[in-house]
Amino acid sequence: MSKTATVFTRVDPEVKKQAEAVLNELGIPMSSAINIFLKQVVLHQGIPFQLTLRPLPSNMVVQTQEEFEAAVRKGLEDVEAGRLRSSDELKQEMKDRYGL
Repeated sequence: MSKTATVFTRVDPEVKKQAEAVLNELGIPMSSAINIFLKQVVLHQGIPFQLTLRPLPSNMVVQTQEEFEAAVRKGLEDVEAGRLRSSDELKQEMKDRYGL
């Protein structure tokens, strides 16, 4: 078994509780998640996600209930009007366009 080092840190109890709930759903122990994060820090030679004071792009801003309901209605209208593609068609398009 490989040698390990111990890391002690203080975190907000509510954040820890919420993170544990997510990680439990994923089947990942907290120690493994922290190890993954630290490996990504090494790989990226920094924090593995953007730290910014700028607001989120407009397409990532949380929607109001009315905006959400309008988007759902539009999606249902697209389905009813036949304006959709199967997953097989989408996979083929991705393969054709991007070689994926």
